[in-house]
Amino acid sequence: MSEEKKAIKIKADVFWCQHNKVNDMSGKFQLNLCNLSDAAVEALEDMGISVQTGEDKKADMGKYITCKSEKPIRVFDTDNDEITEAIGNGSKAKALVSSYSWTYKNKKGVSPSLKKLVITDLVEYAAASGINADDEDVL
Repeated sequence: MSEEKKAIKIKADVFWCQHNKVNDMSGKFQLNLCNLSDAAVEALEDMGISVQTGEDKKADMGKYITCKSEKPIRVFDTDNDEITEAIGNGSKAKALVSSYSWTYKNKKGVSPSLKKLVITDLVEYAAASGINADDEDVL
């Protein structure tokens, strides 16, 4: 039987939010809660959750956790209206996070469980713009 962990409230920046589509690599809906405060990191680690540190390409993510789900992740705005459109990197959020223990093929661990996510400052998602055929400096 898994032990019920108390949920904590944290502030975070949201990166790589795939709340409404499945991630190709993990096969799950997922997002990263980034740039966590020292107090948030300590509270998460006290719950047994491993906090990652952004390096090189992920340096702007600071300390972060990845939340995954088999089902779409419901995301809300400050008026408690659900956000269904894509969410851009760097959006500000408040999250309610707890943890759960798991065992799979002789491995054990503790993962974050995202109970609620409220976007307080939405950054509009902009897909990468390819190249323009009219560019004058094409080689």
